[in-house]
Formats: sequence, C-alpha cells, structure tokens
Amino acid sequence: MTDWLVIRDMNAPLPTRPQPRWTRRKDARPEEIAAAALDLFVEHGYAGTRLEDVAARAGVSKGTLYLYFAGKEELFKAVVREGLVSPLTEFRSTVLEQYKGSAFDLLRILFYGWWERIGSTRISGIPKLIIAEAHNFPEITRFYIDEVVVPGQAMLESIVARGVASGEFRRVSPRETGTLLIAPLLLLALWRNSLGHYEPGAIDARRFIDAHLEMLRNALAGTPARVHKVS
Repeated sequence: MTDWLVIRDMNAPLPTRPQPRWTRRKDARPEEIAAAALDLFVEHGYAGTRLEDVAARAGVSKGTLYLYFAGKEELFKAVVREGLVSPLTEFRSTVLEQYKGSAFDLLRILFYGWWERIGSTRISGIPKLIIAEAHNFPEITRFYIDEVVVPGQAMLESIVARGVASGEFRRVSPRETGTLLIAPLLLLALWRNSLGHYEPGAIDARRFIDAHLEMLRNALAGTPARVHKVS
C-alpha cells in the first residue's frame, strides 16, 4: 500500500530513459526492449513504430527482439501489461481488498497513486495512442478495453458502491459515477502528452487532482442543490 501513498513533484517533466547499454545481462533484455518500445509507441504511435527501431533503441538486434516477442502486437501488449495492468492489479490486491478506511480515502489513494505510477510517466501516452488509432487496430483496442478499461472501471464502481452502502456517499449510480471519476484523469494524461508540450505548466497536476477530489467530496456526500424557480 505504501507505494500508492508516495507522491512525487506532480509538475516534474516526464522522465526520460537512459541511453541503452551495450553490455547487459540477458535477463534484463525483455524489460529494456519493452522500455524502448514504450518510448517509440508514445513518440510515433502504434502504426509508426517499427520493430527494427525498437531493437536499435534497446541496443539489440532485431533477431534478439524476436526471441522474446513474437511481433509488434505482442510487444505492445507486454508494454501495456507492465505499465498499466500491473499497477491496477497491485492496487486491487494491496489496497482495495484490504483497506478498511473510507471510500473517499480510497479514491484519494487511487488518484494520487495513479499519478505517481501512470499519469506522470511515459505510460500515460498510451491512452492517447489508443484513442487515436482504435479504428485502425481493433485487436489492440479490444485488448486494451478488456485488460485496462473494464478492470479499471470495475474498481471505481466498487469504491462508489462501497461508499453508497456505508452511507458515506449519497445514492448514485456506481457505473455512471465511476466513468465520471476517471474522466478528468484521462484528460490530464491526454493534455500532458499533447497540448501540454506547448503550454508547460498550464495545468498544475496537484491542484487539478485536489480540485477534482474536492468537487467529488461535495458532490457525493452533499445534499443535492435545490432548483430555484425564476419568477
């Protein structure tokens, strides 16, 4: 649980990978190939990434790459599983299933943990890739929905349902509310990997997430505002 509670400087630039080392342990090669692939997927998109370029970035031959990955689709899936599926699975097993605190605190841990593990890192460029190329690559889109979107949505819905059941949250639909919970974080990831390159600092990530949480606190726990008729 500790890893999900440690927050870095939220406005720090996206970390860059060190240049590949030409002398390395063989058991490190799959991770180095996947790291190089992530950089290229984010820089050039799925269609624009070539396996020979991934191999060159990782400092291995193309033949060596094929020892570990059958092709580009399998390599992409490995990148997503390591960078997105793994953190979500870890949150579910180490926090969601064990935490005894409030539902709102679970949301806070999840949002800041998401930023630390995903939003502030290179892997945050993958949602932009999927949105841009979904129509042309239905296989990887289906994979992304099944392994990232559906489990992530299920976790959010379970937190909302927990809050409703305990009386902490007012009675809202877990499904629609879960979608609304993640939408601002997706916007933040898309901004940082597109317009944010041209307007650095325009969105303060810490203040953005703080504001999102504050609105959720009031919206979920507060009494719905009365509608005043205009005479």
